[in-house]
Amino acid sequence: MKKIIVVGCGFGGLQFVKHLKKNAYEIIIIDKANHHQFPPLFYQVAASQIEPATISFPIRKIFQKRPDIRVHLASVNSVNADEKTINTSIGKFKYDYLILANGAKTNFFGNVETEKNALGLKSTFQAMNVRNIILKNFEKLLYVEDKEPYYNIVIVGGGATGVEVSGALAEMKKLVLPKDFPNIDFSKMNIYMVEGAQHTLGAMSEFSQRNSEKYLRELGVEIHFNTFVKSYDGDKLTFADGNYIRTKSVIWSAGVIGNTIEGIPSESVLRNGRVKVDRYNKVQGLNDVFAIGDLAYMETDKYPKGHPQLANVAIGQARNLAKNLQMKDNGKTNFVEYEYKNLGTMATVGRNKAVVDLPFAKFKGRFAWFVWMFLHLMLILSVRNKLVILINWARYYFTQNNSLRLILSDPDKED
Repeated sequence: MKKIIVVGCGFGGLQFVKHLKKNAYEIIIIDKANHHQFPPLFYQVAASQIEPATISFPIRKIFQKRPDIRVHLASVNSVNADEKTINTSIGKFKYDYLILANGAKTNFFGNVETEKNALGLKSTFQAMNVRNIILKNFEKLLYVEDKEPYYNIVIVGGGATGVEVSGALAEMKKLVLPKDFPNIDFSKMNIYMVEGAQHTLGAMSEFSQRNSEKYLRELGVEIHFNTFVKSYDGDKLTFADGNYIRTKSVIWSAGVIGNTIEGIPSESVLRNGRVKVDRYNKVQGLNDVFAIGDLAYMETDKYPKGHPQLANVAIGQARNLAKNLQMKDNGKTNFVEYEYKNLGTMATVGRNKAVVDLPFAKFKGRFAWFVWMFLHLMLILSVRNKLVILINWARYYFTQNNSLRLILSDPDKED
């Protein structure tokens, strides 16, 4: 029986394993977290709209009925393609096929000081950390003398994550926080979004860009376009033009870089960390090593600069690769090249405020918001979690309040 090692259990890794025939392979899943995560809703955890447990699913629970699958909590240090082994934090493993589905991480563009002080939003843990820090800062506003940096929240990056977290925090400022902190003057609170380009949602249509910016401004978000961050020292966010904003909360969503692993040929790795693959997701220069999802860089006629780093791409590549490998092991050679079918993109800015780009139509507003909610709800794994999230959304929609503003950290340790 051939052994398949899957590094990472995000959208790609999970779907790849699910589409392998049961008991046809010995499968090992290696991930640094013991749970599958749902990145599209990280921002809602950060804004205290849903609980982290509703978008986190234990990997062992998912595959409880699959004796052919083993799960290891570890980080992968390197791959040796000649020996067909990988070195991890818990030892060495041999493979027949290696699937790299370990995605991407926040890109701070080499700015060590900013990386140390800014807040990322690429995991459930980081989303909880954002929530903790924002809520703690409002508690500190009640007694600190120098209040200015605590009143300012800055989101760096105007992509889908930046737009969604900006809108969620703006709604929180307007509808929720004044009820919790009646002694704070929220007219002094500022939410800034900083973007290096000329528009938000660079991967979407001009229609969606224009309307997302309109929604953000209606919610009170101050947008700075053509603005680049130079440094952030934990108190002052300095821009390339010399201007600055004093703030204790900087949420960084300005791009990602691939989680590359030592042992992949340097000529196969781009500057942004993505790994070059062919139309069958095989890593360039290596045999029996494949990359899918955010890590994979595949050029096609429709996408000469690679596919967008979206869940639909990861899921599609995973299913196609699983099908091809099983055909190969059954002696078939009519492998299928991966072709991305763009079913549309969407982003939500707030309650009744969303934009949707479909191949045949573009729309916004309340209907777009309900479409966004329905499609994301369908991607949640368990029925229980679907119901919990739906109830939270419904309660928040009608009451404009919730009870999820918990600071989950050790109260005996000072910040």
